[in-house]
Amino acid sequence: MRLDSARADDDCRRLRGKPMSRRRILLLAALFAASPVLSQTRTPDVIFVPTPQEVVEDMLRLADVKKGDVLYDLGSGDGRIPVTAAKKYGIRAVGIDIDPDRITEARDNARKAGVSKQVEFRLGDIFTMDFRDATVVTLYLLPELNVKLRPRLLAELRPGARIVSHQFDMGDWRADKKLESNGRTVYFWTVPDPKKRR
Repeated sequence: MRLDSARADDDCRRLRGKPMSRRRILLLAALFAASPVLSQTRTPDVIFVPTPQEVVEDMLRLADVKKGDVLYDLGSGDGRIPVTAAKKYGIRAVGIDIDPDRITEARDNARKAGVSKQVEFRLGDIFTMDFRDATVVTLYLLPELNVKLRPRLLAELRPGARIVSHQFDMGDWRADKKLESNGRTVYFWTVPDPKKRR
C-alpha cells in the first residue's frame, strides 16, 4: 500500500501542530503492531480496589490451597493474592492484569516479599490469556465479568479446579460454599466433570 505523500505530510502537520515525518509515523505504527504488550492492552473493565488482607487469607483457606497447587489471580492488581499464596503455602502463582502500572507494582511487591521466583505477573487480558494449568483461580471482578468469564473457566480448567471469588457470584452457577469475611462474601466453586454439568 502506497501513501499519498502530500496528504501524509498534511496529516503529520495537523498532529498537535507539530510536523512529523512519514518515516516517524510508519516507525511508530510498526513498533505498535510488533509489540504484543502494546497491541493486547486495553482499558480495564474495573477500577483497582484491593482485597483486604484478611479476605485474601480467607479466600486461600476456602480454596484449600496446598503444596503442588498453581494459583491464577485474574485481575491481580497489586499482586497481594499471588504473593500471599506463594509466601504462605509455597506454591507457584500467576497474576494477570491489563494495567501495566499494577503489573509493575505487583512485581515489586513479590520482590519485597522474597517470592519473585515463585510468582509471575503477566500483562494481558483475562479473557484471552491462557490459564489452563491453574488448579486454583481467584477473582475480584464485577458480576457481569464473572459471568462472562464462566464459560472459559468451565471449558478450560480441569475438573476439580477450585475457583474463589471475592464479593461477587457467577450468576446461576450456585456456589459450593460461601463465607463471610470482614463484612464481605467469599464464594467457592469446584469445576465439575463435564459429564456431570447441567
